[in-house]
Amino acid sequence: MKALFLIFHGFEESNGISKKIRYQISAFKECGVDIRNCYYDIDKDNNRKWIIDNQVLVNFGNSIWGKIKKRFCFNAILEYIIEQEIDFVYIRSYHNANPFTINFISKIKKRNIKVVMEIPTYPYDQEYITLRMKLDLWVDKLFRRRLARETDAIVTFSNEPVIFGKQTIRISNGIDFSKIKIKQPNSTSHSTQINLIGVAEVHYWHGFDRVVQGLADYYKSPHNTPVYFHIVGDLTGEREKRDILVPIKENNLEKYVILHGRKFGKELDSLFNEADFGIGSLGRHRSNITYIKTLKNREYAARGIPFAYSEIDEDFEQMPYILKEPADETPINIQEIVDFYHSRKWNSTEIRASIKYLSWKNQMGIVLKSMFSSYETEN
Repeated sequence: MKALFLIFHGFEESNGISKKIRYQISAFKECGVDIRNCYYDIDKDNNRKWIIDNQVLVNFGNSIWGKIKKRFCFNAILEYIIEQEIDFVYIRSYHNANPFTINFISKIKKRNIKVVMEIPTYPYDQEYITLRMKLDLWVDKLFRRRLARETDAIVTFSNEPVIFGKQTIRISNGIDFSKIKIKQPNSTSHSTQINLIGVAEVHYWHGFDRVVQGLADYYKSPHNTPVYFHIVGDLTGEREKRDILVPIKENNLEKYVILHGRKFGKELDSLFNEADFGIGSLGRHRSNITYIKTLKNREYAARGIPFAYSEIDEDFEQMPYILKEPADETPINIQEIVDFYHSRKWNSTEIRASIKYLSWKNQMGIVLKSMFSSYETEN
């Protein structure tokens, strides 16, 4: 089977989304699929290009016209799909439904090629805040049901059986265990301090400000265990900076909240080796999301550390190493985390082993089984 994994943006080494896409592509290969990756890139000279497996498919140049053509000219991709006799196109939605993307997918479907579209977060309307973003969303809302109708299915990490009128394939965010190292040493020790870690490109829906407010309350009260919060990733906007940086300064928490910025590779591994407890999303209620299967939760489990979150993630609700937080605006109870962490000796190997079924190979296999009866027979 020949497949094309299509995304409408480029890659960043430290970005969790970029890592996820690479894991998915590797998983398709493990499933026996001859898959190629097509993505959009802007080089150092501002030339806008469509790239397939690091080879330039088309270069639109660096003019305004080139920037515009990127939004509606998909002929080169379509020709590649036809010439290479691609059987299956997996599209990661960029919330860019419009007449041009609809026409592009329609032409693919006329060739009897299977097309699925992954919507990474659903619902997503509430994530569009600025006027420019809302204008883009307005166009997407006009056309997204028509775009969905052209596909064979929508891939979702939610519990929705139907999205935009199209039947869904429900999967979980997965893990590439070969790329994520377990915390060393394997059995975490009870030290005199607790290091919390939150890894994200920080948005308001991550709710990390709730931890900062919780630390402010914790250090104003009698306490026995020093607790540090390591935020790994950039604060994305003014709201995030205000909600996190201001209370740090007002409550003299500079010593206890460490902003590391983006980290990956050995530096990220080193931070996880020092981490005792993971902070997942604590503000998904702010974007009206109740059910979600985040990458963070899976990475923390793969690293082998206990963690907290506030949404409903059906893969973890009954796990003994998770602490559920209320989905509201209350500061996080840091003493509760301390007590939970000290309630038992955590074994990293056991935590990691509990999610073996969440490999990306298994998750991409679900998509393939849904689309191709022959895949299920062969596997």
